[in-house]
Amino acid sequence: MKTILVTGGAGFIGSAVIRHLINETEHKVVNVDKLTYAGNLESLTQVSADKRYHFEQVDICDANEIKRILVQYQPDIIMHLAAESHVDRSIDGPGEFIQTNIVGTYTLLDQARVYWSALEARKKQDFRFHHISTDEVYGDLPHPEQDDNAELPLFTETTAYAPSSPYSASKASSDHLVRAWQRTYGFPTLITNCSNNYGPYHFPEKLIPLIILNALEGKALPVYGKGNQIRDWLYVEDHARALVLVATQGKVAETYNIGGHNEKQNIEVVNTICELLDELVPDKPAGIKHYKDLITYVQDRAGHDLRYAIDASKIQQELNWQPQESFESGIRKTVQWYLENHKWCANVQDGSYQRERLGTCTE
Repeated sequence: MKTILVTGGAGFIGSAVIRHLINETEHKVVNVDKLTYAGNLESLTQVSADKRYHFEQVDICDANEIKRILVQYQPDIIMHLAAESHVDRSIDGPGEFIQTNIVGTYTLLDQARVYWSALEARKKQDFRFHHISTDEVYGDLPHPEQDDNAELPLFTETTAYAPSSPYSASKASSDHLVRAWQRTYGFPTLITNCSNNYGPYHFPEKLIPLIILNALEGKALPVYGKGNQIRDWLYVEDHARALVLVATQGKVAETYNIGGHNEKQNIEVVNTICELLDELVPDKPAGIKHYKDLITYVQDRAGHDLRYAIDASKIQQELNWQPQESFESGIRKTVQWYLENHKWCANVQDGSYQRERLGTCTE
């Protein structure tokens, strides 16, 4: 049994990792989360009473608090997921992304290296720092509309970085810091870059939950440009399994790409959700015959990448991981979950659960 420190554990992917660790393994978990607008402890109610789970409301930029936590809990593995991650927000205000994703990662690396350096030999040898990143650091790939006959490439672990947004640039910078700490100090790091995640407990500003919730309320379903942007969709629980596998069995200094093998245009995703809602919620808002009637095309995002697609053969070959969910099975589970969890959606949007649990007003 190991002690695993998870930063950003109240977020979408982080909470899935913690639920997996507590429900499917014997490891202890320390959740370090600042609880910004996208972090919500209600995503962890099913595991929060477990004796192996501990929560610390701490900003990863606070070096003294990070040092205290490392000394107090003595983690064997750090899984670093804490990040600002919404592209539109990064365009409107990049400062928070620079602070959390770059300065926060530096602070965590700096304090973790000091902690690691002082460990006894066996524990030092076994220690791992797993940095969780995104495929957006690679920029974008050729789109089939550009050349129908071309063999379309995929992102591999050696694809050159070419980030397009302030968000992806900040994540690229944090990736470089992690690799520099490994190369310069011999600090035992691993990096994973994942494709677009979806599933339960996703913050409602992201595409899939936004479309579901807007449709149910009879609101416009905004689609950027022509909706032809292609993403590789990865069910979040598949991703959580992969992350724990890399953190516990991955090779130091290696990078692993994690994808769902599900390339879909954004408009395909939106249409699929509408069709599922037509089936599952036939009683529509007034004046709506089909949920697709709510689709509204809006001006495209600045610098919007056309296509992402992951080659996940390395993690499959070396660690025997592959996704269990197809897009069809995963999106049905996701829509069904949101239909059954209106209260969670309302609480995460207005912050009521955080105020009740912590007695504070969170953003």
